[in-house]
Amino acid sequence: MASNDGRHRVAVLALDGVYAFELGIPPRIFGAAEDAEGRPLYDIVVCTVDGGPVRTDAGFRMTVEHGPEALAEADTVVIPPTERLCGGTEDGVLPQPLAAALARVRPGTRWVSFCTASYVLAAAGLLDGRPATTHWKEAAHFRRTFPRVAVDEDVLFVDDGDVLTAAGVGAGVDLCLHLLRRDHGSAVAHRVARFCVVPPWREGGQAQYIERPVPEPTLATTAVTRAWALERLHEPLPLGELAAHARMSLRTFTRRFQEEVGMPPGRWLTAQRIELARGLLESSDLPIDVVAHRAGFGTGNSLRQHMRSVLGVSPAAYRRTFASAAR
Repeated sequence: MASNDGRHRVAVLALDGVYAFELGIPPRIFGAAEDAEGRPLYDIVVCTVDGGPVRTDAGFRMTVEHGPEALAEADTVVIPPTERLCGGTEDGVLPQPLAAALARVRPGTRWVSFCTASYVLAAAGLLDGRPATTHWKEAAHFRRTFPRVAVDEDVLFVDDGDVLTAAGVGAGVDLCLHLLRRDHGSAVAHRVARFCVVPPWREGGQAQYIERPVPEPTLATTAVTRAWALERLHEPLPLGELAAHARMSLRTFTRRFQEEVGMPPGRWLTAQRIELARGLLESSDLPIDVVAHRAGFGTGNSLRQHMRSVLGVSPAAYRRTFASAAR
């Protein structure tokens, strides 16, 4: 149910002990999204399970204007994490007050969780048989507690249509920007990212943040080669050429790349090319074959195959959905 002026309604559910930083992400990101005339695209409210104040992790209590009735009017419900393993759901069971509040959410509403708030969605049965992510540090416990969930701790977020889960703190920003792009196109998401001084899209996954031995500072990095490759996505860029640019052997380059980015070089290149193609499809009327060439896919058929595999849509369908929103 959109608001009276047609804006998409986002309800942020603050549970007791909520992390204040994560609680502020949806109002900050969605609140900065505007159309071409400067009108806000989202109506954001913060609510609690019973309408009463809640503690935060930052040493203050917070009073809100809305109770659980706001959940019944939301188009998207966002749940940030809490100090305790999200609202006392570490045993896989929803506390009764929380279950009653979530029962107000209408069918078809979009669900979003940040970090360990995925426990709430899983305990509510919303993730059964579906892919999801959570903070890497809790992934093993999450997997044991919710064996029916296909948890992937290596990614920053998972978009499964009407249910989306993000990993740690910064991944909540990533996911909100992703939703802006999904709802209104890359131009809106990029404007908000620039306004908030954050990257519109981050490469890699959680693997780059998992605790591991710190490498010797004298060891080479693949960062310079990655920056070099981003300027040449229209070229073939075979693995041997990338390794040669980094002045490493193929084996060393591949291992170092995986350690730093969290994915193999080929997969990373494909992701960068898909992102470039998306921008071209949204911002230009270039033929599909020309977009494919500029993005490094060579042919229109190759671009179609990769976009269907990664995004689930064809280039033409993607352009029809997002081109008007981006201009």
